[in-house]
Amino acid sequence: MSQWAVAAVGAVGVLGLLLLMVLAWRARGRRQADVPAPPAVPAVTSPATHEADVAYVATTRAGDPLDRVVVHGLGFRGPARVAVHAEGVRVDVAGRDPFFVATDQVDDVRRATWTIDRVVERDGLVLLAWRLGTVPVETYLRPGDDPRPLVAAVRSVLDGRRRPGSDDETVRPAPTAGSPRPADPSDASAADAPHPHAPQENP
Repeated sequence: MSQWAVAAVGAVGVLGLLLLMVLAWRARGRRQADVPAPPAVPAVTSPATHEADVAYVATTRAGDPLDRVVVHGLGFRGPARVAVHAEGVRVDVAGRDPFFVATDQVDDVRRATWTIDRVVERDGLVLLAWRLGTVPVETYLRPGDDPRPLVAAVRSVLDGRRRPGSDDETVRPAPTAGSPRPADPSDASAADAPHPHAPQENP
């Protein structure tokens, strides 16, 4: 077989492999029709408490670091800028529209070592667990230096997320002057009980 023939066979093989990859990518996208587009960045946000240059690695379905989310431009890696605000986390990936993870959609933030086809040094990735609509997902970011400040900034926002009256906290209005005191069952029982020195009726 001549060199030209070998080259032609190799080229056909590469093209066939690329075609299979494209078909698999599209099939995965069809299976992810339930995944909504990430929200756009709000028009107004508070000043960022932390900003960092990172590499956007991947977004996967929660609990399955091999199930890459490929819809809505989330399937491609690239350099990015991340900013942490009180309202949420902004992610600007080069060449794509930024997306925003609202604080009330964030479930957790922690460090990780691998996802999909990326393995780094121990705990070199930042894993942001959040809900894309109703779909739990995990976004992996790789900071250019120490990942701990980014993790700490997101955790600080999460710690301050609780508001009075949410979760197990109950806010009761303070009594105003002249307002009747709420009835207490023990008061009613005490009122019904006879006074120890009250005259007793004869039968």
